[in-house]
Amino acid sequence: MSVFTGAGVAIVTPFHEDGSINYEEFAKLIEFQIQGGTDAIIVMGTTGEAATLSHEEHLEAIKFCVEQVKGRIPVVAGTGSNCTETSIYLSTEAEKYGADAVLLVSPYYNKATQNGLYEHFKRTAEAIKIPAILYNVPSRTGCNILPETIVRLCNDVENIVGVKEASGNISQIAKLFSLADGKIDVYSGNDDQIVPILSLGGKGVISVLSNVAPKETHDICQLYFDGKVAESAALQLKAIELVDALFCEVNPIPVKKAVSLMGYAAGPLRLPLTEMEPAHAETLKKAMIKFGVPVK
Repeated sequence: MSVFTGAGVAIVTPFHEDGSINYEEFAKLIEFQIQGGTDAIIVMGTTGEAATLSHEEHLEAIKFCVEQVKGRIPVVAGTGSNCTETSIYLSTEAEKYGADAVLLVSPYYNKATQNGLYEHFKRTAEAIKIPAILYNVPSRTGCNILPETIVRLCNDVENIVGVKEASGNISQIAKLFSLADGKIDVYSGNDDQIVPILSLGGKGVISVLSNVAPKETHDICQLYFDGKVAESAALQLKAIELVDALFCEVNPIPVKKAVSLMGYAAGPLRLPLTEMEPAHAETLKKAMIKFGVPVK
């Protein structure tokens, strides 16, 4: 059984001006997502600036999100690390806090061979009982999880159930679907490739776009599932300009700006991320208005 189908939001983490997590605003963002029809919340991923949070902050944010959601939709906790012991620690703690699943990014910087990736993910997943979704994003990690390795892991480890595929390589993703034979849940990790991946058999998307357009991102998926492929594709194409604006600087710089433009107190970014260039911010604002996202 899939952890979720449809659009899961890779939610931002709002900060106070002093850099601490703004939990009051975090609660508002979670409620906005649920009311907008988001199918799952992915907390403490790349978009949540997990890389700059301490382990204590990381786990506290997961715990808060689980408690705020109250079981209404699945909560997937980002618990991956380039250190296997750390990944196991974060994953076991997230399970204790009630996360429905974990998202495990491939080891970054030190990278790994395919055998190393296999052992890293296997040992992490075997330390918990909840489902694990792999996260392949070689543009950030410098490490590509090959389709054969993903299939091997899903066959050998019962609770490794799927992958967030953000390689952008449709040929590689098609090969994964071919090898998986319908046994692996694949989520698009790129908002401009939702429909292409759904067309190959994908379960949905883990989305940055959902932060500002939860209903529309959900609808791209639901329309496709309902057999309204042309309408789904049309909405996907309508979103492309906004998606491009949301990635004109490194994620999550633009999306935190977008959330702020919507009237939420998203707060500052943690270094080394810096505020968005004014020209890019103006482009983003225009794209949001054009797509119909309320701007204050």
